[in-house]
Amino acid sequence: MRYLMTTRPSDTAPDEKLYAEMGRFIEELTAAGSLLATGGLEPGGVLVRSAGEEITVTDGPFAEAKEAVAGFALIEVRSREEAIELARRFRRIVGDGESVVQQVYGP
Repeated sequence: MRYLMTTRPSDTAPDEKLYAEMGRFIEELTAAGSLLATGGLEPGGVLVRSAGEEITVTDGPFAEAKEAVAGFALIEVRSREEAIELARRFRRIVGDGESVVQQVYGP
């Protein structure tokens, strides 16, 4: 089962300890074959909206910065519970904030 874990930005600036802990976590998940992709996202982006025959393109940002998605990890695990446990471990490393875990459907 694949899950997309997204996180919102936090007010806490990363330090060397955070980078080291996150590096170990990423190495562990990569070695286990669970981590498929990870990355940070630009704060703005582009909104492409369709309504009937009309397609509009609007430059971001669109929501309050604290509501935007700042980063993601695509994981492959055996169960929803395992995905949630990995999200808990991530939150313990990065501290206060919010993450969303959603199952990815399809091949």
